[in-house]
Amino acid sequence: MRTTTSTVLSLAAALSLTLLAPGAAGAAAPRLATCGPGELCLWGKTDFRGARQVHELATTDIESCVPLPPGTTAQSLVNRTGRPVTTYQSAECAETGEFETYPGGGTWVPQSPYQVRAFKVWES
Repeated sequence: MRTTTSTVLSLAAALSLTLLAPGAAGAAAPRLATCGPGELCLWGKTDFRGARQVHELATTDIESCVPLPPGTTAQSLVNRTGRPVTTYQSAECAETGEFETYPGGGTWVPQSPYQVRAFKVWES
């Protein structure tokens, strides 16, 4: 079977509609979590569920490691701080574990690739 660009685009469009359509395969449409401008919001479970933690620039030290409260982790997040935020698997912001930096203009992450235990907000 010869695959053409239009065939690939048609298949991609059909797959997108299937994944995003309400009630498709019994699944509800994905939702974006509510997180205010200037906030970093973290949820304990994937898909923006579970306990939510909200951090604002006014109460967060820039370029300092901010560990989550002992015994808590985050599995989904929204970054609307206006600044890049790095999340860490390590509670000490060690780069020996997993870490990822997310842009601050509005980033929704329904499932982090690891348990977030700390974060750092960058100047720019």
